[in-house]
Amino acid sequence: MALNRKMIKQGIVVSDKSDKTIVVQVLRQFTHPLYKKTVRRNKNFMAHDENNEAKEGDVVQIMEHRPLSARKRWILHKIVEKSK
Repeated sequence: MALNRKMIKQGIVVSDKSDKTIVVQVLRQFTHPLYKKTVRRNKNFMAHDENNEAKEGDVVQIMEHRPLSARKRWILHKIVEKSK
């Protein structure tokens, strides 16, 4: 029996201005293969937030989902930490 695992990413909400949509910034750190220095890369993901629960500054987890619009392929999985 094959289990279909969905990818989960954690990041910070940088925008909640759209209705039922949040923009989540995910930080990725890796070691450069040649120079062995830690490199940081940010990427923004648009995620569906059905009840408009997440606010700017919250730490959230987003989960892969089928395409919901032209740029939304993620949904809000859970709010890890509320902003102050």
